[in-house]
Amino acid sequence: MSKRIASATILVRGHGPELEVFLAERAPQLRFFGGYYAFIGGVREDIDGPDDEDGDSTPLRNCAVRELFEEAGVLADPDIATADGEELAAARAELLDLDRGNEHWARLVTRGRGRATVRECCRITTPPFAPVRYATAFFVVELPAGQEPTIESGELTTGDWYRPSDALAAWRRGEMEIVPPALILLELLEGGDVDAFCARAEAIAQSYRDGILHRVRFSPGIVLAPLETPTLPPATTTNCLIVGTKNLWVIDPASGDGAELARLYELCDALVAEGASIAGVLSTHHHPDHVGGLVPFCERYGQVVRGHPITLERLPEGCPIGDQLHDGDRIDLGTAPDGSDGWQLEAIHTPGHDRGHLCFRESRYGAIVAGDMISTISTIVIDPPEGHLQTYLDSLARLRDLEIGVAYPAHGPAVRQGRRVFDKFIRHRATREATLVRVLGESEPKTAADLVPAVYDDTDPRMYGFAERSLVAGLEKLAEEGRAVCEGDLWRGVDATS
Repeated sequence: MSKRIASATILVRGHGPELEVFLAERAPQLRFFGGYYAFIGGVREDIDGPDDEDGDSTPLRNCAVRELFEEAGVLADPDIATADGEELAAARAELLDLDRGNEHWARLVTRGRGRATVRECCRITTPPFAPVRYATAFFVVELPAGQEPTIESGELTTGDWYRPSDALAAWRRGEMEIVPPALILLELLEGGDVDAFCARAEAIAQSYRDGILHRVRFSPGIVLAPLETPTLPPATTTNCLIVGTKNLWVIDPASGDGAELARLYELCDALVAEGASIAGVLSTHHHPDHVGGLVPFCERYGQVVRGHPITLERLPEGCPIGDQLHDGDRIDLGTAPDGSDGWQLEAIHTPGHDRGHLCFRESRYGAIVAGDMISTISTIVIDPPEGHLQTYLDSLARLRDLEIGVAYPAHGPAVRQGRRVFDKFIRHRATREATLVRVLGESEPKTAADLVPAVYDDTDPRMYGFAERSLVAGLEKLAEEGRAVCEGDLWRGVDATS
């Protein structure tokens, strides 16, 4: 997993109850939080100065000043702001067009004498569950007199001023999606006291550096807690999901490692201290990287585990078993984050990866805890005889056709348009199958192991063992359809037109 150094600017105006913050909507097509509202920011470039994540903050301050001008047209440095209007316009045009260089901005930067009103408040690094992690320095900038942010087309689509409480209320109503770190900081900024905000933000950032789990929320009412587990690479963590506001249901307390469980306990204890209670524990399925913490977690909080009957039969020894969950069963969640009643969690039986696999969809926002039906950092291994490819595809199609919002995978970050990721997995499997059919038709009968390099030519050879299991699932699907035959341990294709 790679790490990028970045800056983000919390642009504010007004004071106390009248304080407002500027939030911009990221273009939907962007891979990183496309469609979400965020602070103005971006990655450090060479023109900002050398990469120095933990030391001198000058390059990150320079990055914040440049990004604020590039994306919002606001100049935090008063010396640069006095430049000729045409030169400023040319510099911004260059910054917005990566192919045009940054000659004008480079000249403007030399005018600055370090008087930019940029105040660093904290640094937060993405938890180690995403393929790309951002080490971001957050800066507070008061809107300079006589300036107003303007969004140009590009990475951002629109932007506006919000009181922090209004933005958070809109998020809870499902009217706007906000990137997880911005949610944390907006909650701290609600009081309108910038000095107090900066102190609290740095305290929370320090707690993250000390190992406290982030409160990662891609949608209201669900906290994503990535825990280190002995899972399949490239993943290193499995997502534990905490669903609810007052009555919390903990899905897949996955890690059996004492240190990781301690982090999960600390998060849950903090939520309980704020007035919530642990209502129960749910299991998506029985695989080891999902059930490692079930027994100690249930012992600590006096809970039992609910899940599909097939799963409950195969949980670790000593696991306290609760009521079975079948397809369509619903769990009462109480009051939704926006205050509405009738909030529920529906169990959806989705076999294919595992015969007892359940997904859980909450009714207010349509967010779905998808377990091992999807991963946002890799594909899903379908391992016969437990795994069955056609059944898995049928389950994916069922999930794709539901009305859903954010999809929470077992591994990797959540995605805001869940239907698209399910459809993406279906199309990926279709492409892989087409490759398999072609390779079978071009060669003499081969073993599954011999077919892997040609069919999985985009896969790290170190993963060929896992790829072979999914390839066997694909071969068995073709055999069920009369398009492949196994003779001994050799597979050959069958012409469907003959």
